[in-house]
Parts: sequence; C-alpha cells; structure tokens
Amino acid sequence: MNFSEKAVIMNAKEMNRALERMAHEIIEANKGVDNLVLLGVQRRGVSLARMLAEALRRVENIDVPQGALDITFYRDDLSKLGPSPKVSSTEMPFDVNEKIIILVDDVLYTGRTVRAALDVIMDWGRPQAIRLAVLIDRGHRELPIRPDFVGKNVPTSQREIIKVKVEEFDGKLEVIVGEVGEA
Repeated sequence: MNFSEKAVIMNAKEMNRALERMAHEIIEANKGVDNLVLLGVQRRGVSLARMLAEALRRVENIDVPQGALDITFYRDDLSKLGPSPKVSSTEMPFDVNEKIIILVDDVLYTGRTVRAALDVIMDWGRPQAIRLAVLIDRGHRELPIRPDFVGKNVPTSQREIIKVKVEEFDGKLEVIVGEVGEA
C-alpha cells in the first residue's frame, strides 16, 4: 500500500488557531483549568497535548499536568500488527483519580483508539470525567464515541487517509489528506 497526498487541509497557522480555540473551549466548559490533566495518545496526540497545554498556559497562566498513553496492548486488532508491534511508553506523572482528563488525539476515525485509551485510563484509576479533544474528526465511527472538542471536521471517504504532521516527528506542522493505493 502506498499513500498519495491530495491536499494540505490545515497549515501550521490554522493548526495553531484550532488548538488555541480548543483551549478556550476547554477552559469555558470546565470553568477554568482546576483539576484538569491532559493525556495524549502516543505518538502525535502527545505532541498535540503539549501544544494544547501551552495554549492553556497562555490563557490561564497555569501549567496543566500532562501525560502520555500507549494503547498498543489494548488494541482490538493487536494480532494484525505483526509479531513485534511498536510500543511507546505510558507516562502518568499524576494520580488520575477524581481528575478531569482531557484525552488528546490527532484524528478520530472509528473510535477504536479512544476505546482502547479509555481502558488504559480505567486501569490507572477512576477519574471524575474524561473528555475527548481531537484535532480532526473524519467521521466513519464504528463505536458510540464522540469528541467534546474538535479542531476541524473533515468528511472523508473510506479510501482517504488524514495525516497530522508535527514538528517532533515530521519536521513540520500540517494536516494532509490523501488516498491509499496499491503499491
């Protein structure tokens, strides 16, 4: 399978603007940032959570604790990943009990990644609430999961793929849409 890029749907400025807006929505919905923690889904969700934390700090002048979730062993398609799946780390430098968790991911598609992330969080404790923040919601849900905070809704076909690029891994900040074709 190969990926054929069709268009840039968000540039760096648009991504930053969306994250800034999402930060304001999070503050408004939670009446501030007290008791909030951010958990990014490995890999790009962690980078976006870091950017969201910076936006929250600019508005509220408070550092919101951040963590990272690796959902690899909680996936319902683990057997399809091959004999040596890439595993990242889960880092929760705070107690999740009674916290309001903002779960951050790059793209919401079927909802299966979010379901796996919820399982990881519940294994660590019992939060007061879990809210979902995604940069892109592309539709095609298979599970009854919806985001609370969305950067951009992008209707796609099943053949299309959305790729979020971040400085840390890709050397640039943008969102692209493309199609999968046979190699």
